[in-house]
Amino acid sequence: MDNNIQEIEDIIKQFSKLPGLGPKSAKRIVLKLINNKDSIIKPLAQSLAKVYKKVIRCNNCGNLKLVDQDCICERDNQFDKICVVENLADMWVIKSANVYKGHYHILGGTLNSNEGHSQKNLLMESLFKRIKKNSLKEVIIATSATIEGQTTAHYIEDSIKNDKIKITKLAQGLPVGGEIEQLDDGTLFSAFKNRVPVTND
Repeated sequence: MDNNIQEIEDIIKQFSKLPGLGPKSAKRIVLKLINNKDSIIKPLAQSLAKVYKKVIRCNNCGNLKLVDQDCICERDNQFDKICVVENLADMWVIKSANVYKGHYHILGGTLNSNEGHSQKNLLMESLFKRIKKNSLKEVIIATSATIEGQTTAHYIEDSIKNDKIKITKLAQGLPVGGEIEQLDDGTLFSAFKNRVPVTND
């Protein structure tokens, strides 16, 4: 592969931005794509174009939805619990583990402990509105055990502690510094089953 071709260099750079991929892995992927234009590149390009055009992030719960359809958060009101996670990957791993049945709220990241609570892209205000609107009985804070994750958890706790709602967070099995999407099903099950109430001091 001639790395002097700008179009190839550009796509290698784009692939290198993906989680878990470096320049070498990106080059291998691009080479595979180039050698399979009709069977891989064409359908992949079509699928990506459809996703770009039709799939958006819900401004209410943070989940993915089609532009011309209501999000599941607007249709499903059968639960009285809501699980707050940092990103979609966290929600997917919790769902696949079958340890929780209820609403989800995807923040879209964490608060930076060094920059205060000024990040505008997090769906914090919509979380607080959902809690009050749906008369929920429990908020499960399932942020990671990182500094940023715990900073985010404390901010949520402080913001809703006067709403007379039960606040819990994941307990045993969640390692310090660990991220939710990296946990196995057994660890997640233990963390959900043994979740602990948050005191309103």
